[in-house]
Amino acid sequence: MSKSELDIQFEDAFERASNMTQALPQDLMLRIYAYYKQATSDTQTGFYQEPQGLRSAFKLNAWMQISHLSPDEAKQEYISIINSLLK
Repeated sequence: MSKSELDIQFEDAFERASNMTQALPQDLMLRIYAYYKQATSDTQTGFYQEPQGLRSAFKLNAWMQISHLSPDEAKQEYISIINSLLK
């Protein structure tokens, strides 16, 4: 089974994002997290296994705001944000 072009671009964007050294605003980091989580998770049930707290609440809220997107749409948004940051 071969990977789609979108999957390859997504993995490349993730790799580049993982190596970023610049500090990002918290709201942008939450958006990036939400797109990644939506792109890589089948359901949101896995989120509830994380420790409870304010940080988890912000992450869940960011994810819920984009939960209407398909995984492919989330991948495209993630790629777009990372590409714009690394211009």
